[in-house]
Amino acid sequence: MRVRLLTCWLFCLVVANAAACGSEESAKSTASGGATGTGGSGGSGGSSCGASADAAMACVDQSRLQADVTFIAAPRPPKSGHWQAVQDLCASRFEQYGFEVERQKYATGVNVIGKRAGLSQPAEQVIVSAHYDHIADCPGADDNATGVAAVLETARVLEKAKLARTLVLACWDEEEDGLIGAKAYAARAKSQGDTIVGMTSLEMIGYKSDAPNTQSVPAGFDLLFADEYAKIEANDLRADFVAIVSIDSAAPLAKAFGARAAAAGPPAVTLMLTQAQAASPLLSDLSRSDHAAFWQQGYPALMVTDTSNFRYAQYHCSAGDDVPSLLDFGFMTAVTRASVGAHLDVLGLL
Repeated sequence: MRVRLLTCWLFCLVVANAAACGSEESAKSTASGGATGTGGSGGSGGSSCGASADAAMACVDQSRLQADVTFIAAPRPPKSGHWQAVQDLCASRFEQYGFEVERQKYATGVNVIGKRAGLSQPAEQVIVSAHYDHIADCPGADDNATGVAAVLETARVLEKAKLARTLVLACWDEEEDGLIGAKAYAARAKSQGDTIVGMTSLEMIGYKSDAPNTQSVPAGFDLLFADEYAKIEANDLRADFVAIVSIDSAAPLAKAFGARAAAAGPPAVTLMLTQAQAASPLLSDLSRSDHAAFWQQGYPALMVTDTSNFRYAQYHCSAGDDVPSLLDFGFMTAVTRASVGAHLDVLGLL
């Protein structure tokens, strides 16, 4: 009871909706995304959001993103109470915005899948995803409340969109334990012959810094990706860009993301890997999220990230708590807009 009431109080404080705290039932409704109103508590994307990619990008709402990140950002290791609350949030939002919802239960966890069939090419899937689990004793605001909030906002904005290809939204479980949830889904997709034309893992998209010398890179990065490193170095190693880590088979989606990022605002650095590079243990820092589970099954996939511990000292709470107050929600909003636009370029609007 005390945990539920505290959750309600926190969420209501963020969205300035005191009426939601009037009862325990309201607390449950708010935590599951069932309420409507301001911030991240529901509401419709409206038909105009699906009229064009530019319109959909403009519909992305920073206040909703911030409210959802604030709610999600609490310790949520698998099987914990808040893990369940965030799982329920994903399911209820997908259902609210007209997606067919599945809680994919595998041996050790639960993925939440939202699917909307394409109108002319339904057999071809485009996946937009983020992991909802996190480690114990760490709020996980950037990792990965930001990614989950962006997936939920994508559901809202594309509620009325008429899509050629099938859109799959996913909240993965057990990423922190070895990409277990994404591996379960990717293996199932392969076994049943699913055609996935593009998969994106939104993995930490909320932290930036405009100060020089705030961005670091893995050892050898400057040699393998000389042109990309030259761009970062020419910008005085500022941690102000979003990184797109893609396998070459996902090049159309990666290029669309880069183009939409240029329009939406965040500078983008794209790292294009061959199949051999994607499988190399020497480049393991580029395989640290759920996209790698799809690489392993031969699917075109990419990760969009603020580069995690290469700019963010609070990664896994190693140097202080990973909390919403440290994030740049303007940057996160721009990345989410670029994501919406790029995925619509690949999905096809009818």
